[in-house]
Amino acid sequence: MEAARARSLLEAERAEIQSLLAELASVGGEDRDAERETGDKADSANPLSAEGVDDAVVESLRDRLTAIERAEKRLQDGIFGLSVRSRTPIPDERLEAMPTAELTVEEASEQP
Repeated sequence: MEAARARSLLEAERAEIQSLLAELASVGGEDRDAERETGDKADSANPLSAEGVDDAVVESLRDRLTAIERAEKRLQDGIFGLSVRSRTPIPDERLEAMPTAELTVEEASEQP
């Protein structure tokens, strides 16, 4: 895969994740504000459960940002598109679908 295409895919993925993080932060703040305004304490487990889900989603999105940073580093180092384990080329089709891929499909399926 050409470096310009890889860079474009990574930038698009970063923008999408940052948008999702901003949306989650906004919605979470709105939910807390609404709770304070209404004093809704009817089901105290509900907000905690929703907050836990939000936290898990935020953590997952941050992990994806970290994966993007690693992919950008590989791009900078000239090894983007090669498996980090075997240095086997990762097919362009896989990189198009998942530009942060670090392993070939075969290697990824071998992992526990």
